[in-house]
Amino acid sequence: MTGPRPVAGVQPVVDAVLREAPLAAMDPTTLYALLRLRVDVFVVEQECAYPELDGRDLEPDALQLWAEAGGSVAAAARLLRDADGRARIGRVVVAPGARGAGLAGRLLRRALELAGDVDVVLDAQSHLEPFYAGHGFVVDGPEFVEDGIPHLPMLRRA
Repeated sequence: MTGPRPVAGVQPVVDAVLREAPLAAMDPTTLYALLRLRVDVFVVEQECAYPELDGRDLEPDALQLWAEAGGSVAAAARLLRDADGRARIGRVVVAPGARGAGLAGRLLRRALELAGDVDVVLDAQSHLEPFYAGHGFVVDGPEFVEDGIPHLPMLRRA
């Protein structure tokens, strides 16, 4: 079984297909491409040396969401359930060649649908506050720095 190429050079993004699955149901090649995209952007491009593989992808309720375009993983996100019952969206990432095509918004809307009727939280890079505010999120605490990047805790009420 093969999936999208691990290289995230993406064309055409207009034909992107959204997919979601728990980790255990993912094709290994697709999983590799998704994790590679996260590392390429968060660790390499943003120069943040941190444990990208944090164990939360393995949680029973964790869902991976991704957009495939041009045979590649063009964007990704994950949906988690926190211990308090709230949903948590994280690891929202778009390949450099696919930025500006609306894929992050499409993934975010799908994650919110899948979250259901619960509060949803996320930790947004501060410069992305307007993007998340456009999807109903509000700042829910003071700004903090994580891996050298300012972040804001944000909340979207059910």
